[in-house]
Amino acid sequence: MVALFEAPHRRLNPLTNEWLLVSPQRTDRPWQGQIEKMVEEHRPQYDAGCYLCPGNARAGDKRNPAYDGPYVFDNDFPALLADTQPLEQESHALFRAQTERGICRVVCFSPRHDWTLAHMPILDIRRVVDVWAEQTVELAERFEWLRYVQVFENKGAMMGCSNPHPHGQIWATEHLPREIDKEDRAQRGYYEKTGRTMISDILAEEKRRKERLVYENAHWTITMPFWAVWPFEVMLMANRPAQKIADLDDGERDALADALSALVIRYDNLFEISFPYSMGFHQAPVNDGEQPHWHLHAHFYPPLLRSATVKKHMVGYEMLATPQRDITAETAAARLRLLPGVRFG
Repeated sequence: MVALFEAPHRRLNPLTNEWLLVSPQRTDRPWQGQIEKMVEEHRPQYDAGCYLCPGNARAGDKRNPAYDGPYVFDNDFPALLADTQPLEQESHALFRAQTERGICRVVCFSPRHDWTLAHMPILDIRRVVDVWAEQTVELAERFEWLRYVQVFENKGAMMGCSNPHPHGQIWATEHLPREIDKEDRAQRGYYEKTGRTMISDILAEEKRRKERLVYENAHWTITMPFWAVWPFEVMLMANRPAQKIADLDDGERDALADALSALVIRYDNLFEISFPYSMGFHQAPVNDGEQPHWHLHAHFYPPLLRSATVKKHMVGYEMLATPQRDITAETAAARLRLLPGVRFG
């Protein structure tokens, strides 16, 4: 097994049934790219020009209240609309299109413009967890035609975030998104064969091996997936097979806030910057009854590779054939695991 992981090899992602290429021998190649240590940007607690800060004007005649905790509003420039009329077109068997209804909301994590999740006290992060749960329930109950509620955050300009104020988004859709549909099929098939959730068995094996473990507490486990594509990609998994964020009890929500804080602080400490990433929770579809094959988890996809300025790009072979990585998941997990749990600076 050791010899296998020292040679070029493929790893299977059982949640999507997709393979990736791992090339550990490439870590020995010369690197002539630029590596710089960036100076962390310092922002004010309040920015009069920020459309997410408390009391400030947004698009049109909208204005934020003087909020002092998490604040949710309908996106002023949504990608989806709830009043879209159902329509399907098939001009040819190979050219199909259909309308998609949905709702897009913004969740401001904190009134402080200068914070990120890595700066926030765990009690404040817990309030955000509660909002994610409340929004999932409220949207599903209000719009019976919804099938999925996606909670996510794009952090940093590198990930396309247009405003540095700490915030995430919630997009709720009429149909299952592509990645959710793949995970739904894989998890359902596994549960039908074994009577256990796939992630329960992944967790059990990761806890036994410990080689890809990044952080754990009483209710949550963070690992570098065996099949990770991005250099420091992780999965955050509920130890209990809860289906949705709203299913979590008080202890599990407290522990989720702790795990989120522990992870994003380690991310920032890795290159001593405000570490960019895209993250999102994968929970069971809504308005579709009990789905015991689903097991709540989150994915974190950070783009940085060697330093604060060296980014992994999906180009060439990865766009045209299959994703590829050099540093193994085991090596990357060890780097994250050993970082301090207190933010630098």
